[in-house]
Amino acid sequence: MNAWLDKNRITASVAEFQPGSGIEKLKLRFDIVKLRNALKEAQKYVVDLGAGFGAIPLTRRPLSSRTSNTDAATDSDLIGRYYLRPDATYEEVARDEVVDEFEFSELIPEFEGTYFETLHQELSKRFPIGRMRVMLKEPLTCNSWHRDPEPRLHIPIITNPGSLFVINHHVTHLPADGSVYFTDTRAYHMAMNGGEQPRVHIVAALPLKY
Repeated sequence: MNAWLDKNRITASVAEFQPGSGIEKLKLRFDIVKLRNALKEAQKYVVDLGAGFGAIPLTRRPLSSRTSNTDAATDSDLIGRYYLRPDATYEEVARDEVVDEFEFSELIPEFEGTYFETLHQELSKRFPIGRMRVMLKEPLTCNSWHRDPEPRLHIPIITNPGSLFVINHHVTHLPADGSVYFTDTRAYHMAMNGGEQPRVHIVAALPLKY
């Protein structure tokens, strides 16, 4: 016990990015000031998803792929299929509808001419990009322990040291400095905001063909 108590458990690394299995920082960076300015202009488009969670859709299906002419995002557009083990049985269940990420190829017109358009263009040059959303997490909240059908890119815009990403058994903080992080969210994962200010990430799905 004394040996344990004598060890210093406080390390600077808790406020830094630590790569692990399923999460890596790419050699790609965007202007964080321009991202935050674009976010300020986009705040009026926030959709409240409940449980301290909000979203701003940045991409949509082209008109030819939509079931109606409306631009309004549905809950399916903003959430989509995921899998979790919700109770003491440990059995996995599927929730919500399957979303064809390849259909979400068009930037929503309200964001044309903004830095979000630049972001979408640059990412699309390098990767297949599906739904691209601004995801907002309120202080002292977390989402479910779940897995998705496809990996995601994360670009933190606003964060704090208590905002953590957990994937399988690896936990790390993602600083908001314009960096782009690959997260293999086909593995079980969750996001938590244990800080006292909102956490805001851009999340872009990487569609997969099966």
